[in-house]
Amino acid sequence: MVFVTYVIYLLKEYFRQGCPCLFRSLTGLYCPGCGGTRALRFLLKGDVLRSLWYHPLVGYMAAVMAAEFGGWVIRRWGNGRRGNGGILGHYEAEIYVGIGIAAVNWAVKNGALLGWGVELIP
Repeated sequence: MVFVTYVIYLLKEYFRQGCPCLFRSLTGLYCPGCGGTRALRFLLKGDVLRSLWYHPLVGYMAAVMAAEFGGWVIRRWGNGRRGNGGILGHYEAEIYVGIGIAAVNWAVKNGALLGWGVELIP
């Protein structure tokens, strides 16, 4: 019985922050999505700055989704079918900006980890 309790304790500690990142577990480096779950959790709690610290892509995605929804509502209320793209009719631009944010975030966090030994998201 003590063994089972100990195993349950270890599993709770291991999965405390969610499922661990396989890339981080294998390489010791941050993956491009590391911090995303915590960023979403803080964004939902209203702590925008902490959310942006953990992963800025989450805040960007929330802003793009809000803008897209707002544009959709305006088009529906206006009974118009103006454009079928995203913001200003360019879904590709939104995607490329998101990829750029994820790439810069990944490079900065791994640069700090490898260059100075600083873990920016513990």
